[in-house]
Amino acid sequence: MSEVLWDAVVIGGGAAGLSAGVVLARARFATLVVDGGAPRNGPADHMHGYLTRDGMAPREFVATGQEEFTRYDGTLVRTSVTDARRTPDGRFELRLDDARTVRARSVLVATGLTDELPDIPGLAERWASEVHHCPHCHGYEVRGHAIAVIGSAMGAVSTHLAALTRRYSPSVTFCVNGVDVSAAERLRLTAYGVRLVDGRVARVTTSADTAGGNPVAIELENGETVTCEVVFVAPRPVPHDAVLSALGAGRDPVSGLVAVDFQGATNVPGLWAAGNVVNPRAQVIAAAGAGSTAALSMTAWLLERELTAAVSREGLDAEGGL
Repeated sequence: MSEVLWDAVVIGGGAAGLSAGVVLARARFATLVVDGGAPRNGPADHMHGYLTRDGMAPREFVATGQEEFTRYDGTLVRTSVTDARRTPDGRFELRLDDARTVRARSVLVATGLTDELPDIPGLAERWASEVHHCPHCHGYEVRGHAIAVIGSAMGAVSTHLAALTRRYSPSVTFCVNGVDVSAAERLRLTAYGVRLVDGRVARVTTSADTAGGNPVAIELENGETVTCEVVFVAPRPVPHDAVLSALGAGRDPVSGLVAVDFQGATNVPGLWAAGNVVNPRAQVIAAAGAGSTAALSMTAWLLERELTAAVSREGLDAEGGL
């Protein structure tokens, strides 16, 4: 495989990467998808908001996508990229964690991100079961339940979560946990029916009130306890963008994320990025759309270079003369 010059290598085999892979493979470009097998939504039992796929298990979604990609002669390898560089001729060399090297004319990075949870004992153990981060993904399934929102370093997002979860339940408690909530915002939340509880969260544990339908207990440092059925928290998104950085992709000065245009192209010729690695808020359907959009742009870019190379091989000028 190291001797092959791939038309496109897609790093990451989630919604964005596999959608891009299908587009590229159907366009008859030699396409390799490199996937480490650790999707962001892997711990979840189901996903929502994807038309015709609502409620589908993420693992089933990925398996179906892999089958579709390989059906069009795409190649899938289960490994990770550990290093990347551009060669003097503008091609890409990617080092895999099994010590192989692959070469490509173009690259799409769709490696996603890690949700970094607050360092609160008991929180990570309940991730994707009793603890969630996205009401659009999981709010409907817990409608009417007692909900608690724990504030995090993502202060503005935490406050938004507290308001948004009120759409799903008449019982929402916002454990502020050090988030700076202005007096005006407190008034708005309270008027909207959100109960605010100040004090730092010490841990999340099993409630003694399981018989009453509230299996989760949030213990505060001041001794107070908030019981609930489900917890929402805003993690800090940590994009897996090391490959993009290694290849010299520029960043947005405001967000700090790798900057891409509306088609997913970076400032590096031949390098694209799509999905959560550049858009932490993208749900599965949005990531898939971004991957497809990037792949269409890549096909045009690759085709343009093939046309130019064909003219050069024939020894013709731009007007078709010798």
